[in-house]
Amino acid sequence: MANHFKEASVEEINQVMQQAQTAFEAYQKTSVEEKSLFLEAIAHEIEAIGDALLQKASEETNLPLPRLTGERARTTGQLRMFATMLREGSWVEATIDTALPNRAPLPRPDLRKMLIPLGPVVVFGASNFPFAYSTAGGDTASALAGGCSVVVKAHPAHAETSELVYGAIKKAIAGTGMPEHIFQHVHGTSFESGKALVQADDTAAVGFTGSTVGGLALLEYSSKRKKPIPVFSEMGSTNPVIFLPDTLTSNAADLATQYAGSITLGMGQFCTNPGLMLAVEGDGLNNFLDSLGKGIEAIKPAKMLHAGIHTAYEKKSQTALRQDGVEVIEQSATEATDIEARPVVAKVSGQAFLANPLLHEEVFGPYSLMVSCKDEQELIKVLKSVSGQLTTTVMGTDADFAKHSNLLQVLPAIAGRVLFNGVPTGVEVCASMVHGGPFPATTDSRFTAVGINAVKRWVRPVCYQNCPDSLLPLALQEANPTGIWRMVDNEWKK
Repeated sequence: MANHFKEASVEEINQVMQQAQTAFEAYQKTSVEEKSLFLEAIAHEIEAIGDALLQKASEETNLPLPRLTGERARTTGQLRMFATMLREGSWVEATIDTALPNRAPLPRPDLRKMLIPLGPVVVFGASNFPFAYSTAGGDTASALAGGCSVVVKAHPAHAETSELVYGAIKKAIAGTGMPEHIFQHVHGTSFESGKALVQADDTAAVGFTGSTVGGLALLEYSSKRKKPIPVFSEMGSTNPVIFLPDTLTSNAADLATQYAGSITLGMGQFCTNPGLMLAVEGDGLNNFLDSLGKGIEAIKPAKMLHAGIHTAYEKKSQTALRQDGVEVIEQSATEATDIEARPVVAKVSGQAFLANPLLHEEVFGPYSLMVSCKDEQELIKVLKSVSGQLTTTVMGTDADFAKHSNLLQVLPAIAGRVLFNGVPTGVEVCASMVHGGPFPATTDSRFTAVGINAVKRWVRPVCYQNCPDSLLPLALQEANPTGIWRMVDNEWKK
């Protein structure tokens, strides 16, 4: 669908960011309860758009209505989750070490530390999640919760959907009396608009979900600023899945059904799609691949998000399948048309995989490659050769886990989330979730893009030394007027 919205100029972007800075300063004067009510109002206004929002998103992205209905619920749910986080309050990590004036040989001053917001945050909407990772998605929700102003660059693939959500946020701003420019919205399809947003003087941090090329470009733009800023880019991931021998022997058919569904869920257009599988060769693996092939063969192609993603899928999958030693296990029995993706699974030996870095790259879509290893040692070598990941999964029985402890120790080193006997597709929005990982899964493995801890991307610690009580933030005042949990002289207190 053609994007008919005007592209923001560099001058307009600089003005938007200046307005974001002014709004950020005003936002610091709003209370915790006012911020919480604002987030809840955004959720309410998004829901109030009704089916028109779902219809427009489906029209622009080719995603089915049931998927979009669930994604909208996730989006409004995480807004309300951050409102709850604000009211509970301990996320600011208030820490107090009271003065010890008589300590020898040196007295200790009164020291109080908490997290404070960085400033205006630029968020780049994601193509594959028009709600949950876009205009009012997790980056926006967490940044607003952390006390930052937000400027979103709409993804051109669903610009009209983004405009509808922007309208909902504007209503929430007006209805709750928030600063007018606490949230702003721009359009742009050129590299120049993205560069201008990152390099504007008032930009304090950046959130991005998308390709490795795009994420690294934003990181480079930041590095060339006079004052570099944090960039959290969530990028590519092949999400390796390890199938251990005992479970392959006993559960091959069930595992194949489970993974045929996961590989093709949403036509593979998830950052957690299982694009790489590993196992030791043997009858169990052969049976699994036979059943998996039948499952893939029965799945019909479907339209991808937009023509650009379809073109990239066709190019990368066909390039991978032409590599030496790669054998197609099966593909959908139905020919693809228009911008439909044809599901396919392939196989390669561990030796060939190790020799060809191209096979390590993500193919975004309904594609997965099985690496058949001659033994556990080669499997571990293959696993260690894979770069940083959002997820890694191990499928096994208790007997498998007991026998392969050396392998299990490798898993946390390469991924932000380690799964046992499940599928990586599907990311729960909760406090314990980590949706991040070592480079190049993200540009900063210390953080998560999902859950309440996503707020930590947009804040920094500040210590107040010997500050008069009346001048301290409420969270650090002696009487603890907000009633939050704090670490006081190495003890948790409320």
